[in-house]
Amino acid sequence: MAIGARAARRCAAALLLLFVLTLLRDAARLDRFLGRSPPLLPLAPGIYNTSGAPLPHKINVHIVPHTHDDVGWLKTVDQYYVGSNNSIQIAAVQYIIDSVIQSLEDNPDRKFIYVEQAFFQRWWREQTPAKQKIVHQMVESGQLEFVNGAWCMHDEAGASYIDMIDQTTLGHRFIKSQFNKMPRIGWQIDPFGHSAVQAYLLGAEVGFDGLFFARADYQDIAKRRATRGMEFVWQGSRTLSSSSQIFGGILANHYSPPEGMNFDFKSNDPLIQDNPLLYDYNLQERIDLFVKRAQEQSEQFRSNHIMWTMGQDFNYEQANTWFKQLDKLVHYMNKDGRINVFYSTPSIYVDSKNTANITWPLKTEDFFPYANCSHCYWTGYFSSRLALKGYVRRLSAYLMAARQLEFAVGRNFSADNTDSLEDALAILQHHDAVTGTEQQHVANDYAKRLATGASKAAKVMEVAISVLTASSSALNTATNWFVPIWERLTSSKYLSVLPKGISGRSALSFDQCLLLNISYCPPSEAQLEDGTSLVVVLYNTLGWSRKEMVRIPVSSTRLQVRDSTGNAIPSQLIPLDSVTKKLKEIYVKAYTGNSSSNDDVYTLVFKASVPPLGFNSYFISASNGAHGCASLSSFKNHESPREVFSSKTKLKFSSSGQLQQFTDRKSGIVSAVKLSYCWYNSSDGVTEEARGQSSGAYVFRPNSSSCYPVDSKEMVSSYIKGSLVEEVHQTFSSWVFQVLRLYKDAQYAEIEYTIGPVPVNSSDAGKEIVTRISTDLESEKIFYTDSNGRDFLKRVRDFRSDWELNATEPISGNYYPINLGIYLQENNTEFSVLVDRAIGGSSLKDGDVELMVQRRLLHDDHRGVQEALNETICIDSNECEGLTVRGKFLLGLHSTQESARWRRNQGQRLYSPLEMFFSKLSSSTGKIGNPTFSATESGYELPQNIAIITLQEMQNGDVLLRLAHLYEAGEDIELSTVVRVDLQKIFGLRQVASVVELNLSANQERASMKPLQWQLDPNVEDAAAVHVRGPLLKPGDRHIDIAPMEIRTLLVTFG
Repeated sequence: MAIGARAARRCAAALLLLFVLTLLRDAARLDRFLGRSPPLLPLAPGIYNTSGAPLPHKINVHIVPHTHDDVGWLKTVDQYYVGSNNSIQIAAVQYIIDSVIQSLEDNPDRKFIYVEQAFFQRWWREQTPAKQKIVHQMVESGQLEFVNGAWCMHDEAGASYIDMIDQTTLGHRFIKSQFNKMPRIGWQIDPFGHSAVQAYLLGAEVGFDGLFFARADYQDIAKRRATRGMEFVWQGSRTLSSSSQIFGGILANHYSPPEGMNFDFKSNDPLIQDNPLLYDYNLQERIDLFVKRAQEQSEQFRSNHIMWTMGQDFNYEQANTWFKQLDKLVHYMNKDGRINVFYSTPSIYVDSKNTANITWPLKTEDFFPYANCSHCYWTGYFSSRLALKGYVRRLSAYLMAARQLEFAVGRNFSADNTDSLEDALAILQHHDAVTGTEQQHVANDYAKRLATGASKAAKVMEVAISVLTASSSALNTATNWFVPIWERLTSSKYLSVLPKGISGRSALSFDQCLLLNISYCPPSEAQLEDGTSLVVVLYNTLGWSRKEMVRIPVSSTRLQVRDSTGNAIPSQLIPLDSVTKKLKEIYVKAYTGNSSSNDDVYTLVFKASVPPLGFNSYFISASNGAHGCASLSSFKNHESPREVFSSKTKLKFSSSGQLQQFTDRKSGIVSAVKLSYCWYNSSDGVTEEARGQSSGAYVFRPNSSSCYPVDSKEMVSSYIKGSLVEEVHQTFSSWVFQVLRLYKDAQYAEIEYTIGPVPVNSSDAGKEIVTRISTDLESEKIFYTDSNGRDFLKRVRDFRSDWELNATEPISGNYYPINLGIYLQENNTEFSVLVDRAIGGSSLKDGDVELMVQRRLLHDDHRGVQEALNETICIDSNECEGLTVRGKFLLGLHSTQESARWRRNQGQRLYSPLEMFFSKLSSSTGKIGNPTFSATESGYELPQNIAIITLQEMQNGDVLLRLAHLYEAGEDIELSTVVRVDLQKIFGLRQVASVVELNLSANQERASMKPLQWQLDPNVEDAAAVHVRGPLLKPGDRHIDIAPMEIRTLLVTFG
């Protein structure tokens, strides 16, 4: 009985197996009978055919595997790299690169692109020579391609063009040194709007053949999809026009895969199940979806080539989960035959577009502001974390000075160098760093990196100044400071000029004061005893001489200032105001841990004259007599002047103390001007129009168009008058304070604002503070803002040139990023405002300019940062208050003929303030070995339309030099012209041996650049005939001709 049962079961199993095999054998016949495509049977691992290339008569899908790795955002840059702090976000870049490299080794058909060199260079240095060799081969074969290739994916609103160039150069030169490759593609897929400067300067002038990004206004994208205008030729510069154009493209699916096709291990999208024996078999379904998505995208793009970005934020940590699915896609789609699919890169894609022999629409100007829905304008980040933005801008100029001084004494002379600050500033250009859209602990980490880098750069500068101010006979500075000092200082003859700690012998040791914005400077505040003096060395990074007012905190009223020749010069003392005293008390303790004394602190003002690329020294000593003593300002509390004068400007005030009128005395132009402060009430998102959309770190969304005055009380004014400067101190409320300054001979007014702590409570959504400058100019909805500090672009309120705007947010939808300035125009009159940091602003009413000078918010805007923008400062864990921001802007009223010249010249001075160094001298007569010098040949200055934006000694002793023309075509009748620069005279008697012209990011010779040519649509008016370019530098040339808006990059070697 038991034997019979077992036999029966075996027989049944055999019959079942036979039945299944019969079904599988006849599957194709059954599918044909039912009208289905036959299943594509699974292949053994490694048997998928993943080879492929473009085909002429099919839709070609370029599969581009990638990861987007933020250089800080929810976690710090270090946490992202090592993979720590995963309670916030699971992301570990080192494992992403590890995993990708292994997957590329497994299949040579696979490709991958990588962007952020801040991460990759760190990973690279941790690899064995054997692993580096493998990666070298991948890069050489094109299997691994660097796109963008900068240190980070920089922001395009809050970053200066100088910082954008620097951080791109840092990444490009690393790639060049390690792989001898030059990235071909710009890959700005995540910044929140895109600038004209990015297109022509950080695109075409770098040598890119294409530039891709993901974010553009939702209305713009809708029109472009309908008109097949998602890709275009972008001419970002009106001046350089077609000579600096680039192929641009908006990605079809943000920078993600098509819907349903994300195969990362963190995704919930279904995998491709190609085994018909399993219940979840879905191969044909996935093939059909692929075809559908490809056909939909193809209808929105020109040519038969489309690109799929197969990746997302911090994807590929388990790269095989991606590549196994992509291998299947390539194999089965090509077996299916309806669509041609292959592994690709953006450079292969651009080459395919270029050879398609079709025409393209033309794009000019920029892609600001950005909105992704009708009430979601990403214009808040223009002013988020303004204190951090100010710190970045200040240290950008500081790095410029430190590099120049590092070269002066030789890069190898000091134990410290400028590399740490260069790295920190490069990281801070990231689109979630300088933007202010990172979590607070990440912002703290960014600030710490900046402070560490600044500290090391300070040591370089202080040593350099110590050496350069030592005995002129020892250093022979009469010849030139750029003679390689460090070579001559190896002789014992010169050891005595070195500061203590370098040679063991005594020399002047200099300090700096990085908290001068709150009038804190221990070296200058120290009491001067009889027989001692304070040496103040002022260094000028510009190529022109400067005459400017200098402000230094001191603690005595009996002082005298002498110049480098020993002559007493006029000076003025201003008592420290109560607002600054309070700031100083809180912030000095917060930053240093020490309390500062505010007793009898004054600001000493004097006019300094400093030569180009050089320094001048001034000596402050105690004075026992009236002759030559600093004059004490007259002070009138609770009183406002009716008029304040300089030789070039007159300001008129109302009886209540409000600025009322601005007069340019040179041209005779007069305009009504009023300054006020108000705040927008931030939306909490509880609205019918866009429920849940509040104001936050990214999005600016006021809950109405009303801007509420900061206080209903009368403004309180105080008036300070002196021989060098007049000041009107204005208190608008307990948390808004302003100083209006008019210096002697100034053709502008300076405004220093102090905002905070901004009061909020649990019932608030937050406050967004603006300063509003109202004039009587009839500006007809038009205003002008700069693009990353370079070109000025025309803006029209409630208007976009590329599409018919549906204006749903009349305030935030008209805000634009400002790095240099904003101006209004009426006939022959222009009213300009220059800023000291990246900031958001607009003209919401004819004749008005407004700047957003502080934001304190209590809601997150649901754009990923998961934190409200509520900055505080804590002296200890129990004593915190809202952050206070102090900054300044300049007001200028000029004729059209004078206005551009003032903006460009004064903008350079504002960007690069004089660097101050302090030392105590045991002599009241003010004698040091070398009190003044200029780098250039005696009497030579750069032309007024040329600025040095880079002077950096490289590792091998060569110098990277960048010269920027500051003017656009037609901006100034005299200065918007081609100008010649004598390179030898910049370096004086240090003999230039050779000069090679490079591309903007210094990774290839400019002469070797061969940009791709593109055909424009026949109905497009091309401005190609407008541009003028300076000729390429030839071997042996020591002069270079630079045309408007050009930046020329040179590698200089010395004999």
